[in-house]
Amino acid sequence: MADEIGVLIVDDSALMRNLIGKMVESTPGLVVAEKAMNGIFALRKIPRVNPDIIVLDLEMPEMNGIEFLKERKKLGIEIPVIILSALARRGAELTMEALALGANDFIQKPSDAGGDDIYQVKDLLTGMLLGYGSKYRRSAGKKPISIDYTQYEFKKQTFSDIPPPHSSDTFINHVRSTLGISPVTPAKPPTRLRKPGKTEIIAIGISTGGPDALRFLCSRLDPDLSVPIVVVQHMPPGFTNEFAKSLDRVCPLEVKEAEEGDIIKPGRILIAQGNKHLELERKALSVIAHLSDAPLVSGHRPSADVLFASVAKVYSNQALGIIMTGMGRDGAEQLGTIYQEGGMTLGQDEASAVVYGMPRVAFELGHVMEQVPLENMAQRICSIAKGQG
Repeated sequence: MADEIGVLIVDDSALMRNLIGKMVESTPGLVVAEKAMNGIFALRKIPRVNPDIIVLDLEMPEMNGIEFLKERKKLGIEIPVIILSALARRGAELTMEALALGANDFIQKPSDAGGDDIYQVKDLLTGMLLGYGSKYRRSAGKKPISIDYTQYEFKKQTFSDIPPPHSSDTFINHVRSTLGISPVTPAKPPTRLRKPGKTEIIAIGISTGGPDALRFLCSRLDPDLSVPIVVVQHMPPGFTNEFAKSLDRVCPLEVKEAEEGDIIKPGRILIAQGNKHLELERKALSVIAHLSDAPLVSGHRPSADVLFASVAKVYSNQALGIIMTGMGRDGAEQLGTIYQEGGMTLGQDEASAVVYGMPRVAFELGHVMEQVPLENMAQRICSIAKGQG
C-alpha cells in the first residue's frame, strides 16, 4: 500500500465495518489498513498498521469515540479522523464534541446497506478520505507511532518534517489523478460592471474539510469585525444548529444557525440550515435571511451558488465572496456574479485545502481575485472588511 492511503475503520457494528470497507476497497488510491470494533482495539492496532486516516464511530462498547479522541490527543497522535455520525440530536451533540476534541470532519452514517443514500455517502466519504489522507501524508509524512497499549484495560462502558516515503510531487499527482484533477489554468475573469465599494457583507461557501477550516477561521477573526458574515457549509439537517453553537464557543463574534427572518447585522455570523437554501432579501429597514426549500442547486441544499447569487443581487459591489475547501463546483459559478458586480472575491489555496475542488473550479473560471492560505484567511478577511486593502 505504498502509494495508497491506509484507512483504519473503527466501529462496533460488523455490518458497518464491512460496508465502509467495501467503499474503501472499491476506490482507487484507498486501502483498508485494519478494522477495529472499539477504541481500545484501535489503539492496539495503530502502531502496527500506522494508518493515514481513521474512520471512527462514536457510540461503541469498552472505549467509545469520544474517549478514543481524548486518548489520541493525550498521546499526540495526529492521524486525521472522520466521524461516522448517527442522525439524531444526541448524534449531533456528540459529533460537535468530537470535532472540538480534534476530529477533522464527519459524515452521516448510511441508513443501511441497501438504502438510497449509500452512493452519496460513498462519494462523500471516499472524497474525505482521499483529501484528508493525502494532506496528512504531505504535511507529516509516515512517522512511526509507539503506544503503550497495555495501560488500556477493558471496562464496562458508562456512556513533518519527515518527508513521505516517496516523491511528494508523485504522490500529489497520484491523488489528483484519482480525483480527476488536472493542472489549474485560470480563464480570463468576467468584465466588472463597477469598482469595488465598502464591504458590507461577507459570504462564505465551503464543504469537505469545512468543519476544521471554519473552526480555525472563526477563532482568529478580529473581535471588532463589524461586517456581517453568512456561511453555507454543506451539512445534513439536524447538525447545523449544534455546529453553529460549537463555532460560537471559539469565535469572538456571535455565531448562530440562520432562521427565517433573521436580520443581517454587524458582528454576527449566520450558518445556513441543513437542507435549506439561504438567501438574503432587502426589506425597507434591513436585510434579512430567507430560508427556502427550492430544488437542489449544484447538487446541494443549502447551495453556495444560491447564497452568492442573492448576495450579489442585494449588495452589488459591497460584497466579499469567499470559496473554500470542498468537493465539486458549488459556489464557483455565482462567485463570478459577485466579482462581476464589483465585489471582492477570495479562494482558499490548494496547499491548505483538504479538497481543492470548489476553489479550484472558481479559480479556473477566473472568478477568484486572490488565493489565500487558510492560516492567513481570517487576517485577509478582516483587512478587506476594514478597508485596509
